[in-house]
Amino acid sequence: MWSRYDGDIVRQELRVLREHGLTMTRSFFYWPDFMPDPDRLDETACRWYSDFLDAHHEFGMGTIPTFIVGHMSGENWDPSWRQGRDIYSDVWMVGRQAWYITELTRRFHSHPAVIGWLISNEIPIYGGEGDERVINSWALLMVNAVRAGGGTQPVSLGDGQWGVETTGHDSGFCSLEYGPLVDFVGPHVYRMEHDRIRQHLKAAFICELAAVADRPVIMEEFGLSSDFASPQASATYYRQLLHATLAAGATGWIAWNNTDYDNIKDQRPYSHHPFELHFGITDHRGRPKPPLKELEIFSEELRDIDFGGIERARTDTAIIVPSYLTARYPFTEDAERVLIVDASEQAHVAAREADLAPGIVHEPAYGGGGGLPGGYGLYLLPSAKQLTAPSWRRLGELVRAGATVYASYCAGETSAQRGPWWNDLEGLFGVRQLLTYGLNDPVDEDVVELTLEEDFGNLPAGAVLSFAAAGNAEARARLPIEVVDPSRTRVIARDGRGRPALVECRHGRGRAVLCTYPVEYFAARRGRVNPEDTWRLYDALAVEAGVTRPAHVDDPLVMVDSLCTADGAQYTIVLSQHDEPVEVSIDYDDGGRASPCGWSRWAPASSGGRRSIRETAGERPRRGEVNLKAPRVPPRGARGAAYPNLLQRPRSSRSAERESLV
Repeated sequence: MWSRYDGDIVRQELRVLREHGLTMTRSFFYWPDFMPDPDRLDETACRWYSDFLDAHHEFGMGTIPTFIVGHMSGENWDPSWRQGRDIYSDVWMVGRQAWYITELTRRFHSHPAVIGWLISNEIPIYGGEGDERVINSWALLMVNAVRAGGGTQPVSLGDGQWGVETTGHDSGFCSLEYGPLVDFVGPHVYRMEHDRIRQHLKAAFICELAAVADRPVIMEEFGLSSDFASPQASATYYRQLLHATLAAGATGWIAWNNTDYDNIKDQRPYSHHPFELHFGITDHRGRPKPPLKELEIFSEELRDIDFGGIERARTDTAIIVPSYLTARYPFTEDAERVLIVDASEQAHVAAREADLAPGIVHEPAYGGGGGLPGGYGLYLLPSAKQLTAPSWRRLGELVRAGATVYASYCAGETSAQRGPWWNDLEGLFGVRQLLTYGLNDPVDEDVVELTLEEDFGNLPAGAVLSFAAAGNAEARARLPIEVVDPSRTRVIARDGRGRPALVECRHGRGRAVLCTYPVEYFAARRGRVNPEDTWRLYDALAVEAGVTRPAHVDDPLVMVDSLCTADGAQYTIVLSQHDEPVEVSIDYDDGGRASPCGWSRWAPASSGGRRSIRETAGERPRRGEVNLKAPRVPPRGARGAAYPNLLQRPRSSRSAERESLV
């Protein structure tokens, strides 16, 4: 990669990026080139990299150097002297890495173009998975090597954040554990899907999960090969991802990658992974591709709204993520963790379709640490098999304090202790389970229909909620129940055989709502399913609970969320999933309405800090189109807990500027 270098071409490419609003790059110290021997840096590569930094500075741009680059684009590349040594546990090998990082940092840390550091590029692919304690020790030594070399800029691992906290797979890399060592975390998102809306919201949901590390979240790598999508679809994907992750709390975006590589088709890895040739945001002649146009527009939007002063709007709705995802309790399996991720993701999709702007609440390990936080009006526990005993008790406390708690049953996808790890069904929901030991109650119907017996929220009596059943033989099951005390528990809906399927138990001002079918799980195991009727159920729960929605469109294919400024102004992000143009009205929680909505990128501030809609005649949102507007000021004293403030800058003695991470 650094065996040849052309500073003129680098400057031509940087000029194109800068002209389109980009302010930084992520750059690689390709390990075999920069460290040809275990105690020597390649001086030619270092000299060329110095010129590379100078070129960035000339254009007012920054870069984040990446040290351990032994993987890229479908192949791993070793320094010749590694000879199979373990990256994390071989003492000599760890020492050589620390020396390498310290020496490169010492050479380049004072250059004004260096705005951060990454220890690796996707090290789990190159170094493999491992014992978490060993990996965390390796991470500590690598970060300390940066500091020993004089680097004060923000630093992170570059591992892609593919650990148990975002995937359910325990790889040994977990940002909950290494989070205190780094200044930000950086998801790399390339996942394939079978549902368009899940695909468009995938990166946003990963950002929500990634925030468990209590560090700013940077979209450190994302993109697509134009071999896999048409130009229009490529633009749509970028547009959806950028704005959805902005609403989800991301504080920076780094697309992969700068340019296409058609001129090196015969070079590995592109010779055997030819789709890797075309991830560029420019083509091989330097001409902008649709993703670069989307990045340019997005950069303009961030500047126009003064992104550094923006925070996420308050929410009244929380999705509970069970601690079984990350706590490593004895005798729990990856399959159970993956189910938690998938059910939570589908709940996130449905809640976004209902414009609930959900926050993610992680159950503390063992139910400790003060338990689930209060302050939300609606708690969603989707298709759950497991929650700790203290957390079930805590849910009862929240209900008695006036909250609405919704839980849907799931038996789990494995045969290991299949069934509800739930406490006090009778006390919380006012029902008794009628299970038979060792057996589940399979759902044989292709479609489960729940018919309301009485009004619930905005759903009238007689309304039908339909859910296409799916899943394996373990989890495609219902929870048979009977009501214990009809004076405080009502059956809201019954299934097609007349059995209780949705019940509500009142606890003073609060209520606990139980769904006996794993409706979120059903949808998670199907393709091309969204929107499905879970959003209608959540919409009714929100009305019944009286929760605050900063903005709302009565269409699940048009999703709205809000960002707020310090002076109280509110920007509304609108994402349309429609194929054709539509006209929508936006309702606000103080009774205001923007109707009908013209379609412009955003509306400038008018006097008094109030934002007004700028109408654009003849333009209406279609799939992939985004409207970033600021039509009004939010109401004072909005109810509910605030989102975590994820717009803080990375913690460091030299903080990264906003522009450097966009």
